[in-house]
Amino acid sequence: MNATKQIAKHFRDVHLGGNWTSVNLKDTLAGISREQATTQIDDLNTIAVLVFHINYYVGVITRVLQGGPLEGNDKLSFSVPPISSEEAWQALVNKTITEAEAMTVLIEKLDDATLQENFTDPKYGTYFRNLLGVTEHTHYHLGQIAILKKIIRSRAMSS
Repeated sequence: MNATKQIAKHFRDVHLGGNWTSVNLKDTLAGISREQATTQIDDLNTIAVLVFHINYYVGVITRVLQGGPLEGNDKLSFSVPPISSEEAWQALVNKTITEAEAMTVLIEKLDDATLQENFTDPKYGTYFRNLLGVTEHTHYHLGQIAILKKIIRSRAMSS
């Protein structure tokens, strides 16, 4: 398996399962209601905000992989629109999983030489750095989501 296929597998696994941690975004989000996703715990980000944030960067990188410009703003990455219904929450979850799979397909189409090329500009590093980075970023926030889910469910059980 070449390097781009391995990176694509790692990215897909954190979203859909099959990684060595046995934790993935799709399964972790399963069964989380809109109410739980938007529950504020102290000053932490909500699950909904974290899901939006993860997907924001997937969208930014996907556009580059499709030949577009690198357009993103860290401030916008936390600007989740109001989630006022269960349908809106499920739409965000579905969008996140669908767009991750679409990005995986684009990664699989890259050749290994591309991994060492600059990701639009030398200041952003290589494709390798950005593709691995977005995967690590997802793992990081997946851990936060898993902890928030446990806290929210624990508090619901004790009340």
